[in-house]
Amino acid sequence: MTTVRQLRKAALALPETAEGTHFKMVAFTVAGKGFASVTKEGVVQLYMSDEFTKQILERFPAAERLTRMGKPLGVRVALADVNGMELNSLVRKSWLSRAPKRMAAAQREAAVGEAPIGPDALPPSIGKPATRALLGAGVKGLIAVSAKAEAELLALHGVGPRAVKLLGEALRERGMDFRAP
Repeated sequence: MTTVRQLRKAALALPETAEGTHFKMVAFTVAGKGFASVTKEGVVQLYMSDEFTKQILERFPAAERLTRMGKPLGVRVALADVNGMELNSLVRKSWLSRAPKRMAAAQREAAVGEAPIGPDALPPSIGKPATRALLGAGVKGLIAVSAKAEAELLALHGVGPRAVKLLGEALRERGMDFRAP
């Protein structure tokens, strides 16, 4: 079972996501387009492509198609019916369906987890989950890391204390540090 707090964390970990309300529901947008909201009853509504919708309806028998005036918009699924990992995946798919193409392309690239190489490269010692999280947030090298506060990095799903420690060491080796909070 997942919670609104987990939904919030998954949504806000994606680039340029904003939280607000939509018809008195907690809602998340990217570039002004809604991609996820949650009802007071704990049902998450995910706006997404028909391709993703079909996959989700097959995977989650309790899910239902989200429509408005007969037009398919995505899926509805109770938070209680999905675990945290599944929710993260669903939110990401919804975000990918609604984000501008350039942002979606960068996010898909990040999913591969291959960081650019060179003197500014992220250290491989931070691990693949942290690398994917950083790339997904648009942080492609140590210069971009130095523009973030430690707390911002720790808020990313996949970046833990060990990764932040290793990033700090790599920054200091290059005469840089995290942004002050």
